[in-house]
Amino acid sequence: MRSWPASEAEDPPVLREPDYFEDRELSLIYVAKKLKEALALEKLLTDSGLDYLVEPDRYSGGIIFRSERIGAFFYVAPEDEEKARTTMRSGGYKPYQASM
Repeated sequence: MRSWPASEAEDPPVLREPDYFEDRELSLIYVAKKLKEALALEKLLTDSGLDYLVEPDRYSGGIIFRSERIGAFFYVAPEDEEKARTTMRSGGYKPYQASM
């Protein structure tokens, strides 16, 4: 069991509800396509002390037969984006990059 520093004891970094981030613009860092993948990434981000948001959303998948699917979209506050991306890379994940 992880023990939190006194300043974080009441509010440790975890999966957050949208209200926690208020009206701030969040950075999309990952789209998990499978539940197992999403749960593993949640653990990695929590263990790294990051606040993050996960929301289900639709994405297009498939090469030959395109279809709409549901994935877990991971977001962080802009000031945590670089730490989150570095953490993900060290955990073997490829962070989301917007296509140009």
